[in-house]
Amino acid sequence: MNSVIELLQALIRIPSVNPDGDPDVSPEGESAMATFIGEFLEPLGFQITQEEALPGRPNLIARAPGPENRPRILLGPHLDTVSIAGMSIEPFSAEIKDGKIWGRGSSDTKGPMAAMLWGLKENAANLANLPVAVDFVGFMGEESSQPGSQHFAKHHADEYEFAIAGEPTSLEAVYCTKGCLWATIEARGRSTHASQPHLGDNAIMKLTEELNRLVNDFAGQLSNHSHQVLGSSTINIGKIKGGTRANIVPDKASAEIDIRTVPSFVENQSGIDQLRDFLTHAEITNAMEFPPMDLKSDHPWITRLETIHPDLILTGAPWFSDASHLANAGIPSICLGPGSIDQAHTADEFIKIPDLEKGAEWFSALIAGLSD
Repeated sequence: MNSVIELLQALIRIPSVNPDGDPDVSPEGESAMATFIGEFLEPLGFQITQEEALPGRPNLIARAPGPENRPRILLGPHLDTVSIAGMSIEPFSAEIKDGKIWGRGSSDTKGPMAAMLWGLKENAANLANLPVAVDFVGFMGEESSQPGSQHFAKHHADEYEFAIAGEPTSLEAVYCTKGCLWATIEARGRSTHASQPHLGDNAIMKLTEELNRLVNDFAGQLSNHSHQVLGSSTINIGKIKGGTRANIVPDKASAEIDIRTVPSFVENQSGIDQLRDFLTHAEITNAMEFPPMDLKSDHPWITRLETIHPDLILTGAPWFSDASHLANAGIPSICLGPGSIDQAHTADEFIKIPDLEKGAEWFSALIAGLSD
């Protein structure tokens, strides 16, 4: 590879769509990405391991050359992308046009990945002599339930003192993010003929009553918790279903909800438990919860980054990422990378070439600056 541009094109051309919930997608894309990255880093002296978080779906762990008894940090983008369904461009062409590189993952998050990898390549001769080991970790499964970062955090958290998760943040340091609770709630009733509704128990009516309580009373509980950067916790009802025919009283109805949580809301009790305690006419049938992240803005590693990059901007984000799981396991973490989050998951995803090149320069300068 002669440039970070060529590197990103090669990464985009490896289809690594997250296979969760998409039966038409090959489950081998993340593995192919891991193999490619390993082949890129191994000649630079990295020790390469593919560690399966799920069968056939590995994390790529590349340990830097040099002494093992140094403090360690990691650069950690994710290997997968979101679906290509509905894209208006060829998703894996990596076409260059109008000063941009187009394709799925160009922004989220193969652009940040390429910048990180190029920064390591530019500093290859000095990596073994740095006072800090700079490892590279590619996480599988970020675009679903983050099993990759959770598996890694469980087995390797005590090895690292800082992590930068690769995300398109316009090179701003996202040091706090909201957590997320996805839950399906279900109300049960009793069906009967619609001509005699009093003999049944309408599950849709029970569910709508519960949803009204959620967007009024429970939302009030959420708004009582705020964060100086992230604002307040929020709730959204994203999907609802129930009933079979108009002439049958429905015996089941369900809704899928999204709750974004600030740190103080889940400080003493999980969001799932608080939701369960609140419900009276419905029950939780499926739920996943992801923790918020709240690194102190004056953390020593933030200060060190600011010394190397004095123009660094600190910010927060309402979304969540692998960094949340790393931080929850005890690794102080931020999200950072070139490109805009506005381009993530879009039908015509791209990254501007000057942004990509600036990102590569940023990570190269970061790694070189660790020698001071």
